[in-house]
Amino acid sequence: MPSTAPKQRRPAPPLTGEKMERLALRYVERFATTRGRLADYLRRKIRERGWEGAPADPDALAERLAGLGYIDDRAFAEARATAMARRGLGARRVQDALRHARVGAEDTEALAPEIEERGPEAALAFARRKRFGPFAAERADRERMGKQLAAMARAGHGYELSRRILELPPGAEIEPEELL
Repeated sequence: MPSTAPKQRRPAPPLTGEKMERLALRYVERFATTRGRLADYLRRKIRERGWEGAPADPDALAERLAGLGYIDDRAFAEARATAMARRGLGARRVQDALRHARVGAEDTEALAPEIEERGPEAALAFARRKRFGPFAAERADRERMGKQLAAMARAGHGYELSRRILELPPGAEIEPEELL
């Protein structure tokens, strides 16, 4: 009679410099990433599998791959910020996402004016998606408007911009430039 006990998996062998480099290349091949995220991933793999050989330096490997053009934090940040703005997320949420993705401060600061400039357009996209303000079937009462303001705040939009959008009557035509 066959055994019903689960099979024990052998632990993966410890990483070496060459194995870590292959792991890193496979990761950047599959995912858009930043230097910080790649280094974190490599540190996690070293913790899980152990290390064999000369001391590991995941940060140096991430920098080397960035130097070779496999990783571009600025391009990653631009793509992420653009995608989030299209989804209607505001500057605060975009900044938080870039910080979480470990994009460097200089790259984030370089994109800040562009992110702020897209704010009204992103807020309108969010309002359209949620059917708030000018995209609603009927004007919101005080309680509903409070909930809508809270939703826009969670999406990363400022109070003044959100309030201006939500106070527009249903069916109003508005351009993002008019909200500045």
